[in-house]
Amino acid sequence: MLCADLVEMTWRDKSGGMRSLTANLEDISLSGACVQTDVAVPLQTEVAISYPKGELSGVVRYCVFRDVGYFVGLQFSAGCRWSKREFKPQHMLDPRRLVARAISRQRREQP
Repeated sequence: MLCADLVEMTWRDKSGGMRSLTANLEDISLSGACVQTDVAVPLQTEVAISYPKGELSGVVRYCVFRDVGYFVGLQFSAGCRWSKREFKPQHMLDPRRLVARAISRQRREQP
């Protein structure tokens, strides 16, 4: 699901100190998420994303800089899965629905 919402992200840095920042949640699925941050987060770092009703934990699988910041890909930990019932980001868009609408519209326009 493509989305937009602010979440709190925490992790331990190389020296063992706690780091925390507000990140923009870009997309989320049952098994992972992508957040945009102002700082790079090393690969394999264990992180937690906090939202009003709870927390999702995972590991950084990629961190790339694109235009406006770092995009950090997270794979949720075993037993940790996102649920729309628990946390529904403010703005959500299901790309499958967009495709279905486009196909439907295309069929209606054909003679």
